[in-house]
Amino acid sequence: MKKHIYIFLIMIEVLFTLSCNNQSGKTMKKNIVFTPPISHEEASLWADSMVSKMTLEEKASLIGGREIFYTEEIPRLNIPKVLFADATQGVHIRDKFGKYVFEPALEKSTAMPCPILLASTWNKKLSGEYAKAIGEECKAGAIPVLLGPGMNIYRLSQCGRNFEYFGEDPFLAARMIENYVVALQNTGTIATLKHFVANNTDFYRRRSNSILDERTLHEIYLPAFKAGIDAGAMAVMTAYNLVDGEWAGQSKEVINDLLKEKLGFKWLVMTDWWSVNDGQKVIQSGQDLEMPSSDATKNAVELVKDGKVKEKEIDRMVHSILKTLHAIKGYGRKKDNELLKNFPDHEQTALAVAREGVILLRNKNNILPINRNKVDNIVLTGDYADKVAHGGGAAQVEGYNNIPLNIALEKEFGDNLNCLPEATDKEIKDASVVLLSIGTFDSEGWDRSFDLPKETLKIIDRVSSLNKNTVVIVNTGSGVNMSPWRDKVAAILYAWYPGQIGNLATAEILSGKVNPSGKLPVTIEKDFKDSPAADYLPEGEKLYYDWPGEAENSFPVWDLKYNEGIFVGYRWYEAKKIEPLYPFGFGLSYTDFEYSNLKINKESFTENDEIRISFDITNTGKYDGMETAQLYVSDIECTLKRPLKELKGFEKVELEIGETKTVEIILTKEDFSFYDSEKKNWVTEPGQFKILIASSSADIHLSGIIHMK
Repeated sequence: MKKHIYIFLIMIEVLFTLSCNNQSGKTMKKNIVFTPPISHEEASLWADSMVSKMTLEEKASLIGGREIFYTEEIPRLNIPKVLFADATQGVHIRDKFGKYVFEPALEKSTAMPCPILLASTWNKKLSGEYAKAIGEECKAGAIPVLLGPGMNIYRLSQCGRNFEYFGEDPFLAARMIENYVVALQNTGTIATLKHFVANNTDFYRRRSNSILDERTLHEIYLPAFKAGIDAGAMAVMTAYNLVDGEWAGQSKEVINDLLKEKLGFKWLVMTDWWSVNDGQKVIQSGQDLEMPSSDATKNAVELVKDGKVKEKEIDRMVHSILKTLHAIKGYGRKKDNELLKNFPDHEQTALAVAREGVILLRNKNNILPINRNKVDNIVLTGDYADKVAHGGGAAQVEGYNNIPLNIALEKEFGDNLNCLPEATDKEIKDASVVLLSIGTFDSEGWDRSFDLPKETLKIIDRVSSLNKNTVVIVNTGSGVNMSPWRDKVAAILYAWYPGQIGNLATAEILSGKVNPSGKLPVTIEKDFKDSPAADYLPEGEKLYYDWPGEAENSFPVWDLKYNEGIFVGYRWYEAKKIEPLYPFGFGLSYTDFEYSNLKINKESFTENDEIRISFDITNTGKYDGMETAQLYVSDIECTLKRPLKELKGFEKVELEIGETKTVEIILTKEDFSFYDSEKKNWVTEPGQFKILIASSSADIHLSGIIHMK
């Protein structure tokens, strides 16, 4: 009898789980955590045994990398070298770097859409699928460590690496990152969270000194890292910049006190490439591995013998390296050719991300979608008409099967399309619709102006003045200044860097085969002077283009003051009452959505209660589509100044024409908390809070009030 009851209870539990998983639009409060194949405890014991067998010289050799992307080896103890690979949006295949020549780990790798486009999907599940594809390619190439994801907050639109990151909001970035980390590491590939911390410009990045208060650090710049760590990320890369006067890669306050003690990180910490200069500080900071070689720590043996550092500090570094790579079974890894069969699936994942991440920003008179049966002369022109746009630096992935925009559009529109990269005035005038493809090349190493080049502005003015049906397709890695020409064009499609076949998604959106559902993970300002970081450049300095080389080494250390504090992105524009060009969370669809029936499970809560909020979304338009509902919390009265509202929940739902779905989002006390620098902790104050249900930070559909006791 007991056995039958037990089986019955198990069946009930399974059915309950399935019902929860199948409920549309339901956000479950649960911890997403990766468990390594070898436990932390077991891996630590193994690392202890290996360290005990090593000479001081062998240990010292392990704390610096070799050949740019490898760890050192110790043949005597059968410890092989391990390969690391860039970057967040795919495997950057290299056959050479400087004087080093490599046998490529893979013959090819999938160029995924850039991470800021992934963030534009607002789809947590897709973030995991994206990471899984990259992880499988790493495993196919016997690469145990991916040097990504990048997760620095989008503080200013000019940062050259914004395309590698997940936008301006710490909550959105955190939810995307935790799914990325778990899915990547489930393939046996270590996720490296980078760049720790407050690395928000690439203007002479090795010389910038980020100065910010503790509250700002904890509320804005740490949550994505904390989410990744809590999800089980097994590596962290420190940043190039200084933090409060010390280089992040050799700062005890940054690594030991903040990362390891405050955030509880227990795995491998590595430097960014050529980012430290003082071996003693590196060893004593909590740092584990200097990459790509032991330039700063090359005198580690002498430092021990001279009594400047203790051998146990070297032991700690070696222990962390060994423990981490052993726990993921990274040593002696062989290529897995079976995973090469999954490349078509990876490419389809890349396409799915592009389909959900490309954003429709403007659609005057519903010029889009284009009906090929009614439009017989579509002209494609512009700089990116016949090529695939991408960013540069470590994140650049060459890809394979790259499909330029003209080829993608030919698949949708056939003979109705005329690709004319340098169209004449007559060809533009005679077109039924002009698709003008523009873009920027963003990269680490330098910042890129918010303003588009004068040549690009001239092209936009010329084309839009000749043809009122001009649709501008923007390929970029960050916000650009569209104020001078937005109202002159009929439509704007923000396509970011869409990956190797992402132009297919752009073409499908233009034709209406795909209904756009991307939402901005950033605020796009009208003018850069409106930005919270408008005055970030050192006095008298201007932006430069291309790698600075020796100029960076001779540039004086400069203070980058985060005077705006916690007011980043939409928080800034709302607090200052500055209207942006496009608000955070904004994105148009070909259909319409109606929000209704807001319910809160009760009016008063204690800080230990779960707050269940539900509402309905109905597709009232003429197309099937997807909508991202956003939940913001507003603290009506607080002892400290807080943003007018903060994102604390979101859910993407798919709706057929006329369909209604109920969305449920669960909040806990952390969603109402702020960081108190005096108490060195998060605080939830009693009082009233507004619950705001929105389709963007500027478009609130429903609201309610709860009372926190």
